[in-house]
Amino acid sequence: MTTVFIAGSIAIKRLHDKVRQRIAKAVTGGLSVVVGDAGGADTAIQEYLMMLNAESVTVYCSGEEPRNNLGEWKVNRVFPSAAPGTRAFFTAKDIEMAQDADYGLMIWDSKSTGTLSNVMELLAQEKKSVVFVNKVQSFVNVASVADLRGLLTHMSDHARQKAETKIKLSKRVDALGQMQPSFL
Repeated sequence: MTTVFIAGSIAIKRLHDKVRQRIAKAVTGGLSVVVGDAGGADTAIQEYLMMLNAESVTVYCSGEEPRNNLGEWKVNRVFPSAAPGTRAFFTAKDIEMAQDADYGLMIWDSKSTGTLSNVMELLAQEKKSVVFVNKVQSFVNVASVADLRGLLTHMSDHARQKAETKIKLSKRVDALGQMQPSFL
């Protein structure tokens, strides 16, 4: 069964109708969904999946219990070696979701380094993402480093500087550019 990793920025509390349509299409198309347990977009995604009566959903969490599992779906618990509550602790579940998914549907506020990291992780694994850029209310397909660079044009200078500090953005993009996977 094809699996889609659906995630987004914590700052996004409501899903745009275009995103809802994509999620509904995935569910009615019989795709399996993996989603995180955070607030913001993860919770909004879970709420919408509940409205759709989606059954093939797995909630991923770092540690023993998910922070949110609104549909009481199956849980995949990830036990990272990083200290609880740290960025690395929560990132571990995102990396596992990217590994378990065939592609991603991301909802991005043009700032979130977590969502951006998910796109880059999928790309590193030769998997495509469809990214809904909230501020322009449109989708961007990311299947190559060139696509990723295009996505980054939606970031403000301030957001880009924060991403450099938090996730070493330029270094990660350059590293992806050095990879020679078959579809990049």
